[in-house]
Amino acid sequence: MNLFSSATQDLPRLDGVESDEAAKTYRKVAWRLIPFLFLCYVVAYLDRTNIGFAQLQMKQALGFSDAVYGLGAGVFFLGYSLFEVPSNLILTRIGARATLTRILIPWGLVSIAMVYVSSPAIFYVMRFLLGAFEAGLVPGALFLLTQWFPQKRRGGVIALFMLGMPISGLLGGPLAGWAMETLQGVFGLAGWQWLFVVEGIPAVVLGIVCTVLLTDSPAKAKWLSKDERDVITEGLRPEVESAVHAKSHNFLQAVRDPNLYILTAAYFTCICGVYVVGFWLPTVLKSTGIHDVFSIGLYSMIPFGASAIGMVLICRHADKRLEGRWHLAICSVVGAAMLSLIPFVEHSLALSLVVLSIGTTAIYVTLPLYWVICSTYFAGTDAMAGSLALTNSIGLIGGFVSPIIVGWFKTTTGSLASGLYAMAVLLVIGAVVLLTCIPKAVLERRGAAR
Repeated sequence: MNLFSSATQDLPRLDGVESDEAAKTYRKVAWRLIPFLFLCYVVAYLDRTNIGFAQLQMKQALGFSDAVYGLGAGVFFLGYSLFEVPSNLILTRIGARATLTRILIPWGLVSIAMVYVSSPAIFYVMRFLLGAFEAGLVPGALFLLTQWFPQKRRGGVIALFMLGMPISGLLGGPLAGWAMETLQGVFGLAGWQWLFVVEGIPAVVLGIVCTVLLTDSPAKAKWLSKDERDVITEGLRPEVESAVHAKSHNFLQAVRDPNLYILTAAYFTCICGVYVVGFWLPTVLKSTGIHDVFSIGLYSMIPFGASAIGMVLICRHADKRLEGRWHLAICSVVGAAMLSLIPFVEHSLALSLVVLSIGTTAIYVTLPLYWVICSTYFAGTDAMAGSLALTNSIGLIGGFVSPIIVGWFKTTTGSLASGLYAMAVLLVIGAVVLLTCIPKAVLERRGAAR
């Protein structure tokens, strides 16, 4: 948790001068909320991408092709997208604690039930259900953070929350390798089946913990003193007051805003890049000549570890410059270049790790950068929750499309190259769309209103 401590100490202040009481209060809130939400995201990303490791044994055991695997990996996002907006519109009515509990426990149980997959049809159904139950986690957590941290503090806390993605990759590889090799045959289950059990149980546990740890709003936080609650309330007051008069405070009005769909298009391309890495990195490492699953898991720690450090440093730099658009666009282009280089270095482990480390860092950091931009643009309770859910819902279709395209190309050509080139083109298009269609002045005007 040293990385967490460092980042919380650097959370931006509300203005040039801040009382020690305010700094202490926000740090207390951060330590209460962020580690838990971070763990939820780690487990979520493990449960949605562990199929990338499981398929190293699962495809052969069940006779699945790369196309079947790609569709099964992607159908998760179809279920996620369909249930995302309803989940977050309900969130504003029943609260984050009840919503996250409702999400965590069923998704953990579905993940465990993946041990019963025996045919493509069951595989598709289980992946769809996993996505449907997990729907709402990310925008729900982001919405919860907006109820505690003012706009000028959100960049740091969102980056810490999103850090769960690369950290899950850092931990997930060795965990997957250990489960699939060490537990092979225990109680008659294959290694890939044990992987789903081992990584599904933590979601159920977190769902139970959620009921006692989370608080929906500062007003209900008994673990804060009255003075501390007042600090949080006063920090959010300008946003609450401006939201009353803001054009975008109504969700239906936000839906008619064309910039919502421009932002979502850029997000779609980022997601395509993220899940190329999440679902196919083990396959890339295997192509370098590594064959045992545990070694693949260990080597996967290198790109994910690099991305965890890079995410904090790049987001911190973007916060200091108050400029997210160019940071996101440049990272998208760098990520595209690295995806394009993978076919040329796949026979060298050292070069592959260098390219994967740079590419994973550049691609993964686009997500926290995007969410800071998006949360800056939208204001008001209904607009914030609904708009974050809608853009996440539509954008995550990229997670459905990406593995299907790459899997189809690999089945058809026997190589990942064409699929990687297609994803690289999409990342560049997303960067161009963001820079040309969302001028910096638009975000500055929105930010000033807060």
